[in-house]
Amino acid sequence: MRPPARLRLALAQLDLHVGDLAGNLTALRRWADRARDEGAELVLTPELSICGYPPQDLLLKAHFLRDCRAALDEFARGTAGIVALVGFPEWDGAVHNSLAVVADGAVRAVYRKRRLPNYAVFDEQRHFTAGDEPGLLDYGGTGLALSVCEDIWADGPPLAGPASAADLVLNASASPYHRGKGRERERMLAQRARDRRAVVAFCNLVGGQDDLVFDGHSVVLDHRGEVLARAPQFEEALLHVDIDVETVRAARLPNPPSSTVHVSRTTLPRPAATPPPARPAPAVAPVLDELPEVYAALVLGVRDYVRKNGFRKVCLGVSGGIDSALVLLLAVDALGAGHVEALLMPSRYNSAETRADARRLADNLGVRSHEISIEPAFQAYETMLAPVFADRGPDVAEQHLQARIRGTLLMAMQNKFGWLVLTTNNKTETSVGYSTLYGDTAGGLAVIDDVPKWLVYALVRHRGGTGDTDPVPRGIVERPASAETDFDQRDEDTLPKFDVLDRILELAVEENASREQILARTGARAEDVDLTLRLVAEKEFKRHQTPPGLRVSPRAFGRDRRMPITNGYPG
Repeated sequence: MRPPARLRLALAQLDLHVGDLAGNLTALRRWADRARDEGAELVLTPELSICGYPPQDLLLKAHFLRDCRAALDEFARGTAGIVALVGFPEWDGAVHNSLAVVADGAVRAVYRKRRLPNYAVFDEQRHFTAGDEPGLLDYGGTGLALSVCEDIWADGPPLAGPASAADLVLNASASPYHRGKGRERERMLAQRARDRRAVVAFCNLVGGQDDLVFDGHSVVLDHRGEVLARAPQFEEALLHVDIDVETVRAARLPNPPSSTVHVSRTTLPRPAATPPPARPAPAVAPVLDELPEVYAALVLGVRDYVRKNGFRKVCLGVSGGIDSALVLLLAVDALGAGHVEALLMPSRYNSAETRADARRLADNLGVRSHEISIEPAFQAYETMLAPVFADRGPDVAEQHLQARIRGTLLMAMQNKFGWLVLTTNNKTETSVGYSTLYGDTAGGLAVIDDVPKWLVYALVRHRGGTGDTDPVPRGIVERPASAETDFDQRDEDTLPKFDVLDRILELAVEENASREQILARTGARAEDVDLTLRLVAEKEFKRHQTPPGLRVSPRAFGRDRRMPITNGYPG
């Protein structure tokens, strides 16, 4: 059959909600109808779009799997005038990560994901059984190869063999974000397009799900690996592109690989109706630079965590320090100032300058602030503990008491008003245990738990500026970091300098580097490396008790890094 000269494709880059089958079904129907009304013949949606990604152990519930299938069938019954590719968990005794081909009111074919990732944040081999056949669709003479996320990351099956003769590779994905991931992924997709001499269409999930953020960045690349269309990052979008099938066919290898292996192929006729006139050139959204990209990821992560978990407001402690300044900026940009409450909780150790900066920051951002001194409670604790502490001078016990009093006040606000508490500890502090358990770790979302100290400063300068008319007071950015739980206290009095510390931590935590490798690659003093590695190992028990944090690095604490608490290995 002679292929059509052009094929009009839409990619529906959606922000879906794990487990909200009715809400996801409504969204899928709305976006598929829009794609059809705007002239698309096919619409591709993200991986597991019926149930959201990752559904984790919901997949162990038989009733959940039945409800997912019912939702898919309901979507299919309402689908007309367009071919929709929709991800769902398929259950036939085993569970598969599948992509359904929906047309004319029914599911016409199903492709089962063949490569199941089981590294980093992925745990798919726990839940899914891999498929064993390529997904080939003959759409009116145009060969389509179906794939799901990880299927396209390796050069080989399922896109080799019979699938290599396809004109268009369709990939439904839920590929989580980390710094630089979008550019890395696009380079890989360009290589696949060149290898296959085919158009590659990659439709990615967008939005926040617990600690994960999905960046969207859906893209269509031609057979030379050049971008035809690209959706924006961190927002929903419908990306249209016209595929010049004849040009792709003409550029393909003269003798495509053949196979004697039996391949199931679904044939779908193309509608006889003439497609609407050619659209204007498809959109090619720019790729954000690192700082605006990370900032946008954190904003989206906060917004979706709050929205999808049913909170209307958030609150946080604002100290006049750099970390709480960044979290306040993110919260305001994610939710609006009217949905954010700031608590200023000074003690005898807080300087007049930091207190003034905290008030000024909240006022500049239009956030309502509440100042509650912790002195009465701190004095009461000192009195209560005096008989037991009589033969010991003040130390970290009294310092952590202050943080725990503040945590108690914040949690009281959550209990009284239903405000979600955002914690302000950064990745550097979390790594070495410089955040107080049940104190500044108390809350529902650790917004910057995967943001090292150097990046905290960079993001504040990017968003808040340091000029006289910028929202962040200059003192917040220029003042040396301090917990201010003692007089003349500086974080770097007991830690390596932050630029050295963050580099050691990057190698140790994100790259699993050994002590010797860290010494060789940083030139740091041996005592600084040894101190850092010891603190990271000792504070594992703390990290197991902290709220989820938003993942923006290649390796975050939590599902990305699963270390034993009881561990005698020194490195």
